[in-house]
Amino acid sequence: MHRIRLRTLALVAMLGLAGPLAAQTLRMMSFNVRLPVASDGPNRWEQRRDLLVRTVRERHPDVLGTQELYKLQGDYIVGTLPDYAWFGEGRYGGDRDEHMGVFYRRDRLRLLDSGNFWLSDTPDVPGSISWGHPLPRMVTWARFEDRRNGRTFYYYNTHFPYRDQDTDARNRAAQEIAARVAGLPPHAPVVLTGDFNTEPSSQAHALLGGVLRDARQAVAHPDGPEATFHDFTGTPDRRIDWILVRGFRPLDYATVTTHEGGRYPSDHFPVVTDLEWDTPAK
Repeated sequence: MHRIRLRTLALVAMLGLAGPLAAQTLRMMSFNVRLPVASDGPNRWEQRRDLLVRTVRERHPDVLGTQELYKLQGDYIVGTLPDYAWFGEGRYGGDRDEHMGVFYRRDRLRLLDSGNFWLSDTPDVPGSISWGHPLPRMVTWARFEDRRNGRTFYYYNTHFPYRDQDTDARNRAAQEIAARVAGLPPHAPVVLTGDFNTEPSSQAHALLGGVLRDARQAVAHPDGPEATFHDFTGTPDRRIDWILVRGFRPLDYATVTTHEGGRYPSDHFPVVTDLEWDTPAK
């Protein structure tokens, strides 16, 4: 009986610590969900959507930044995960085509402001293209308030051009985002998620590293494979999905390899990190 009482007291103590700790951390997830195309055959959206929802549910991020998301996918996800809301605009404007869809826990975060800009010479023009790549590329951003402590942070989500010849376009995109971050209040916390279609050895990563730090590189023992793109094989070959931060200390980092047999929720592994605010609340 004495042992049971001690165990109970220990459990209560742990639970007591869990509340304040949770109030000081945020969980971020980045996930290229793969657009819904019939040519994917057994990997088409209808065959993997519930596995994708399960992957998100199990990790339960406070914010989930997606790439290649279409509206029907976003609506399905929040229809099965009602704790979340989502927003975003199609890369041609309106609801057309790919969205940089941002999902957030309504019980945890309050959306204060949001918007979009395009990675081009005319960033305020929906669907605008510059720098020689064939498709519009954009950023969906938000300013959130943490309901538990009243603290605020900025959030950006993006998808860079993918072709080998798009190196200059990726660098210009990185410069545009870095300039936007540099223009924020100097101590404002920031999170950037995305599919950057290039590896951490690239100039684009270095440019962003001038204002943000790579969450995976900031932790001693990241979990899971380093690479994230696997083309539905389960064997990744490149780390092109990143989470970059300012004003937070990454506590952990994982590449999530959830699957059912040979089926995967996407052709990318999602990545997730728990972030602690760098400075205590005032």
